[in-house]
Amino acid sequence: MKPRSAVVDYLVYLAVRLVVCLLQALSFSSASAFARFLAWLAYHVDKRHRQVAKENLAFAFPGRYDAAEMDRVVRGVYRHFCMVLIEIARMPRTVHPHNWRKHCHMVNGPRLVEAILSGRPLLIVTGHFGNWEVAGYMLCLAGFRTHAIARPLDNPYLDDYLRSFREQTGQRLLAKHGDFEKIQQILDDGGVIATLADQDAGQRGLFVDFFGRPASTHKAVALMAMEHRVPILVAGAPKIGGVYRVTSADLILPEEYDNTPDAIRAITQRFTSDLENLVRAAPEQYFWLHRRWKHQPQPRKKKKAA
Repeated sequence: MKPRSAVVDYLVYLAVRLVVCLLQALSFSSASAFARFLAWLAYHVDKRHRQVAKENLAFAFPGRYDAAEMDRVVRGVYRHFCMVLIEIARMPRTVHPHNWRKHCHMVNGPRLVEAILSGRPLLIVTGHFGNWEVAGYMLCLAGFRTHAIARPLDNPYLDDYLRSFREQTGQRLLAKHGDFEKIQQILDDGGVIATLADQDAGQRGLFVDFFGRPASTHKAVALMAMEHRVPILVAGAPKIGGVYRVTSADLILPEEYDNTPDAIRAITQRFTSDLENLVRAAPEQYFWLHRRWKHQPQPRKKKKAA
């Protein structure tokens, strides 16, 4: 890898802190206008990801959108995620224990609370849909202690800042690679861990159907569920009517798969299908800019005759 410049990393960190300060000082209407401007700019400048989004939508919803409708949805994707960035930056200043209910509603709340308070460990599985940061933030404001698995940033100054930023409410971050023993200990102690489960896992991932097409998916979630007897709560946080609705879509119990021949594949397919159903309800709030189907199963080589 090319050596990183500490000076450049620090300057980037200062720039990000300055932008966050400015966003926190703006009114909500001004911040929303800025988000719309960023979305417009990103849509016109980022031609490569704009094309990826259109290709992904064509795969996921064949024949559903004409050219004009496809363009409208892709523009909506850029607007949504630019607004998500603005809201994440403003959240520590605008959302607190006394007003979080104005910004967030718990759908199927009893199932969510029962799963957290059951005494068993819990894996909360979500995807790049809605605002995946808001669910953990709101749970901590409501008094629940959670952990989230995330990949550390390459810029150490920025990583420290964003980590402290995201952990202000009590949520703790775990490194995707390097904190395996901590993850095991938290599960053994009956803790709650949240993770994103819709990232391409490369050629060695487990291929399950996502919108009717094989998608390489990490096996770790299902493996942890079976090994540690951890229920999986599939959740999403779409924004509807100006309010995020933290929705628990499914609760998967590992003991249901004790006699299933390929339990890992079955569990992975189930939570992937749950995420698909969430996305279908609000397609413009999914991160179609990511190449979810980047890798495809390789055809098996025929064995040579003896």
